[in-house]
Amino acid sequence: MAGNISNTAAPITSSLTKLHSLNGLFAIYKKQGPTSADVLNTLKEVLLKEAGVKNPNPRKRKKQSLKMGHGGTLDSAASGVLVVGVGNGTKMLSKMLAGSKKYVAVGELGKATDTLDATGSVTLEKGFEHITRLDIEEKLKAFTGDIMQVPPLYSALKKDGQRLSVLLMKGHKVEAKPARPVTVYNLTLQDFTPPLFTLDIECGGGFYVRSLVDDLGKALSSCAHVKELTRTKQGQFTLEEHALPEEQWTLEYILRSLQPCPESEQAANCTQPPEANT
Repeated sequence: MAGNISNTAAPITSSLTKLHSLNGLFAIYKKQGPTSADVLNTLKEVLLKEAGVKNPNPRKRKKQSLKMGHGGTLDSAASGVLVVGVGNGTKMLSKMLAGSKKYVAVGELGKATDTLDATGSVTLEKGFEHITRLDIEEKLKAFTGDIMQVPPLYSALKKDGQRLSVLLMKGHKVEAKPARPVTVYNLTLQDFTPPLFTLDIECGGGFYVRSLVDDLGKALSSCAHVKELTRTKQGQFTLEEHALPEEQWTLEYILRSLQPCPESEQAANCTQPPEANT
């Protein structure tokens, strides 16, 4: 019996040691629905359970030795690439993700919402029958390059240490943040089937697709909101090549796809993600 206990404990100890020794970055697929923080907590819980930790609570940071963070919040209604830093990799997230991000956004003309996406309440309805594909393509030119953009009220931005979205849900009055410079590298119309239109977007940090779609609707003498949003690229990590689906949130798959980025190394040594192993 003692031998059986030893044989069982050894792999668990080994798995937990491997888990705690991870240092680097990898990408996972975030599905539509949960917040980015929820997804990260689920990932941590799955990994800790695999390593043999009983009743892990990833939300209690002080009692949890597994250090993990994500780079670049995705709205709960959005899906796609979420880059995760583990161990010393958490300190490299901002440097590693300084590159562009890519999104595919489906917008809906004729309706504006308070959240600027489909999760919110409709605040305005206007006609859109006058809008042509050429009209959209022409207006998109004004949103390409270095532009000024007002972030949405419902966002992860903070006031007095609390997220604006949380303050709004609590009934507090929140003023819009001032317009700030953002960069749009590429912006193209992929499909137009009124009232829906699909955009391909490549942008820099701090850019909000919801604000873009809202501003575009106004520029077209109508209104619009984001119906669907998928992030297809974050930094050097792409949805097709690097994002691990939920069924592959295991130590084995993470070890295969992990981009080592020890704290002692320079960010320049961690500029390319590994080839896909999924």
